[in-house]
Amino acid sequence: MPKLTRRNSGPAPEQGVRSVGAEAVHVGRNKIRSIGIAVVGLLVAIGIILTVGGAAPPTRTTRPLLLGGIAAGPDGPIALPTDAPPTPATDVERAWLAQGTVPGTTPAYKAMAERALLDMRLLTQPDGSVAAAWFGIWKYVWPRDAAWVAAAFTATGHDREALAVLRRLVALQRPDGTWEARYRLDGKPVGDDRAAQLDANGWVPWAIWFWYAHQDPNDPATVSALGELWPTVRAASDRAVGRLRGNGLPPKGSDYWETRTDQATLGTAAPLLAGLRGAVALAGRVGDADAGQRWAGAVARLDRGIRVEFGEVGYPRTAHAKGGADTAVTWLGPPFARPDEKVAGAVRKSAEALTLPNGGILPGEHWGGDLTAAWTPETASFALFSAASGDRAEAERWLTWLASHRTAHGALPEKVDSAGRPASVAPLAWTSAAVLLALVALDEPLPIP
Repeated sequence: MPKLTRRNSGPAPEQGVRSVGAEAVHVGRNKIRSIGIAVVGLLVAIGIILTVGGAAPPTRTTRPLLLGGIAAGPDGPIALPTDAPPTPATDVERAWLAQGTVPGTTPAYKAMAERALLDMRLLTQPDGSVAAAWFGIWKYVWPRDAAWVAAAFTATGHDREALAVLRRLVALQRPDGTWEARYRLDGKPVGDDRAAQLDANGWVPWAIWFWYAHQDPNDPATVSALGELWPTVRAASDRAVGRLRGNGLPPKGSDYWETRTDQATLGTAAPLLAGLRGAVALAGRVGDADAGQRWAGAVARLDRGIRVEFGEVGYPRTAHAKGGADTAVTWLGPPFARPDEKVAGAVRKSAEALTLPNGGILPGEHWGGDLTAAWTPETASFALFSAASGDRAEAERWLTWLASHRTAHGALPEKVDSAGRPASVAPLAWTSAAVLLALVALDEPLPIP
């Protein structure tokens, strides 16, 4: 740089003022250059987070337990304090439980299942809207959570509630075949900047297929209900197929992590595969051969894309060697897909990577939130995979952990903190549903699309 060389060689006296000015310009330029380098470095760091972790970091803190459970009130659920003791089921609640089954092979499992069922019933509104939890920003309908709840009601024989939830999901579907990330209980979109999650286009058709698989196909009521639900399956599946890319995978987008991502994730691809498989089976029942054939081709492309893009690097969150372990790998096996040895191996490795000192599961290896708090829906997903895969010992290990980390009232919380205490909100509908499905799977095989 000529100016730097001239300044270091020593200017003539009469040029001194101009040399100082040149040095000031040079220093100023260096500062600008340093700032620019820092900004670029920051952008690169963010890019690494998005590329490797698949998401922008969510909140890093875990709230302490905000409520210990819920109880029936004259106008809906009543939030209970964190130290609320267990309460026996009322006559009305016992009669409702008796309409179906309460799964569980031990007293502890039975108690957990009974409380989970009653909590799901309380969180499900008369119109079928399912509140994720009965507190603040959780008192919304997430299509994903509601689909799992419908499946759990189905598996325990509470078909009326299952059908009510499915019908509500039908009503909430957008004209383009997708769903909002979440809705208010009155059905209005929350209206924030939370991106829609394409995984609902898998979870909802899967839940409808799961419900149908438990029904008598010759019952006129079943035929009528399927006819009512079928347009939603068709619209959701067509939309999902239309979004698949050349490699067979869905586009980048938010999934159950509910954070930004610039890559396709297993958390979207896995439920879409389960949903499309269920849709193909349902197409055969309603006689829509064209749709069934179209979706079958998409299933093959998506399955191949997952096996190639994710499977060849160990089924991480994103199709990248450093994508990191993710709970969503459990959704590639029973009861959502046929057993696969490579997937089972990835599930075992993911469990090892994601198990925290408190015994529960972290959502993902590159999770950007509190790295000391376990999440119960994710832990229950591993329990469900193990139970549906026939690994009773492993399933019971997870279920025993979940049973021992409930609130004093017996509700399943969203999280368990580093000290092993229930945290955040309780009960959480998604966890209750996943636990019930796992308990049922210990007693009898669950259908697989």
